[in-house]
Amino acid sequence: MGTRVSYPIEVKQKAIKMKLDGKTTKEIMSALTIKNKTQVETWWRWHRNGETHRFLQPLGKQYTFGKGPEYESEVEQLRIENRFLNQQIEIKKKYEKLEGMRNQKYL
Repeated sequence: MGTRVSYPIEVKQKAIKMKLDGKTTKEIMSALTIKNKTQVETWWRWHRNGETHRFLQPLGKQYTFGKGPEYESEVEQLRIENRFLNQQIEIKKKYEKLEGMRNQKYL
């Protein structure tokens, strides 16, 4: 059995940003020295499902972790939620732009 590697949240967020920018999983793995492609795919799935709080979870099976992190203040919680919603808006804009480009191609 292999050794488990814990990646800092900054690496996880950078991997998601690179994925949003259209980078392949192999490119992300190479740039961030990630050894297992499943790791990037898991982070991407968490991002798509709105489970970004899971980026903070420790190693191992966390059956009860899905409730989200404890926030120190309501302001901190609102900032995190605002950042998440802004990311969702950016994704929608990029998707609409790509759809528009694809539709123009077929005109």
